Amino acid sequence: MTILEDRELDTGMRARVAELDRLRVAARPAPDAPETLRQRAKGKLTVWERLDALLDPGSFTEVEGLRRHRATGFGMEGRRPYGDGVVTGWGTIEGRTVFVYAHDFRVFGGSLGEAHAQKIHKIMDMAYDAGAPLIGLNDGAGARIQEGVTGLAGYGGIFQRSVRASGVIPQISVIMGPCAGGASYSPALTDFVFMVRTSSQMFITGPDVVAAVTGERVSHEELGGAGVHGSQTGVATFVHDDELSCLADVRYLVSMLPSNNEEFPPALETSDPADRPATALLDLVPADPSRAYDMRAVIAEVVDDEDFMACHEDWAPNMICGLARIDGQVVGVVANQPLSLAGVLDIAASEKAARFVQTCDAFNIPLVTFVDVPGFLPGTGQEHGGIIRHGAKLLYAYCAATVPRIQVIVRKAYGGAYIVMDSRSIGADLSFAWPTNEIAVMGAEAAANVIFRKEIAAALDPETTRAERVEHYRRELMHPYYAVERGLVDDVIDPSTTRAVLARSLQALRTKRAALPKRKHGNPPI
Repeated sequence: MTILEDRELDTGMRARVAELDRLRVAARPAPDAPETLRQRAKGKLTVWERLDALLDPGSFTEVEGLRRHRATGFGMEGRRPYGDGVVTGWGTIEGRTVFVYAHDFRVFGGSLGEAHAQKIHKIMDMAYDAGAPLIGLNDGAGARIQEGVTGLAGYGGIFQRSVRASGVIPQISVIMGPCAGGASYSPALTDFVFMVRTSSQMFITGPDVVAAVTGERVSHEELGGAGVHGSQTGVATFVHDDELSCLADVRYLVSMLPSNNEEFPPALETSDPADRPATALLDLVPADPSRAYDMRAVIAEVVDDEDFMACHEDWAPNMICGLARIDGQVVGVVANQPLSLAGVLDIAASEKAARFVQTCDAFNIPLVTFVDVPGFLPGTGQEHGGIIRHGAKLLYAYCAATVPRIQVIVRKAYGGAYIVMDSRSIGADLSFAWPTNEIAVMGAEAAANVIFRKEIAAALDPETTRAERVEHYRRELMHPYYAVERGLVDDVIDPSTTRAVLARSLQALRTKRAALPKRKHGNPPI
């Protein structure tokens, strides 16, 4: 017997309010309920604990908390829990409104049916109309089999709304359990994806289907765990060891993003002076272009309080992408990493940076690009894998970006990779170079071998002649002032002034406005 069937005869307001209170209590599984204990046994928080960790205390307002499905058959008419396996509503993060939907795995395994989907559709529409970030806490078993095609149609509605909101409001997905089948495409359409090690998985077809079709035996974690998506596929933007640290980082990310595409990211007061000399940079980068160093140390010296939020940290590590602040203003940082593959551009690095550049451009985040790149990775694997098409994604993203764009050439910048890494020729507003810069079609040794091939081959002492010609090429075309003399670099700067130069430049470009051509949309090489 339900609470409504057992309602008291007294129909006064106080009795009705008491009845409402009992309904709200009944809508939440009890702390000692079997399904709650199973959730905890997996090391997972309940949906309400997650919302408490994500949002400012007492700020959450639930909508459609008493919604129930209307499906029949397969015993569904006798199981009609309130909420239908998803909690929807809004709250605040550091005082700013965000909209949230969160699967409750304790109810139908968090699976999506008609009522469940309609609740998510509503909150997505509200976020879009209000111009506020949307956060999805995913912990569900996919489409609800007992409801047939209505569950699939529900996902279609989510996909359509996510695409409509793309580039309009920040969309953040947090994977805190299984996310299988069509459900995995919902996070893939959003701007940022968080995953938790050991407890979250994403895959299109599960291990049982893989085994039945291919004979391959693989665990859930091996197939689509956080480690896989954080380092191999690039699906996960951030990977965390536990749910609380994950949700804390979601809060931090929101603090770096604007509420929508018509606003600027929140600025903060900083105690780190904008003109602070970054003298450590004078010793961090070797002048020898073949010696490796950690570009993350360079970034840490330049940004406020050495605070840098790296995206896709374990995927394509030869490219660094992330958010930071300079003089309190949010910036997107793109940089080659000489510690990994010498900082070369390959397919994964190009895709990683292209996606990040597009995201920053959509949400009015200025771009600062640190360049130390020897070129594109050679080889049949890259060529046959489509490095031309994938590399063009990064080129397209930079060329289309209208936010302030500043290039800093730290050391070498060779060939087409120099152009792609936001050179002045593709629209960077400003380009600065350190005295260690080498900008050329290729390295001096390779260039000399091409230009002076016949002379070197005919020489009595080929090695001495080669060394002389290498030095001649370097002296004529690769000295640090060659590009600035031709207007392709705005200035050669003392590395210790990099932070101050960037702070002044970003302030000058803050009011930049770019006129876009009239068109439906471009056609990037996706």
